[in-house]
Amino acid sequence: MSRLHKFILLVAILIIIFVLSPIIYVEANKKIFENRVTEYLVNEKGYHPNDIELVEGVYGFKMPEFYTKVIFKDEPYIVYTYFAHGSVAQFDYEIIDNVYNRITFKELKNYDSNGSIDKYK
Repeated sequence: MSRLHKFILLVAILIIIFVLSPIIYVEANKKIFENRVTEYLVNEKGYHPNDIELVEGVYGFKMPEFYTKVIFKDEPYIVYTYFAHGSVAQFDYEIIDNVYNRITFKELKNYDSNGSIDKYK
């Protein structure tokens, strides 16, 4: 293999690493946040894994970069947002089915009063 071929191969490998690094970083952090929130819900909050419909790590372009969306089986019309930057906390919720858009935070089954949800929504 000539020096030119070795150089081209090295440059190609570096370009691939440069392109893949951010993708791997984002996907790994999404999984880390999913795992932190799942462990928090099961081990600290006492949910059974079967009570949880979805735990999805999300990469956002605003601050914070990473957060987690959770849907519980008994409230499939609500998406709860959790932050897991250090300690895990429920931050917000969103009603995704307009049939339930009049629900208040007091009626939420999985509302965490220790979280940071705006109590006046």
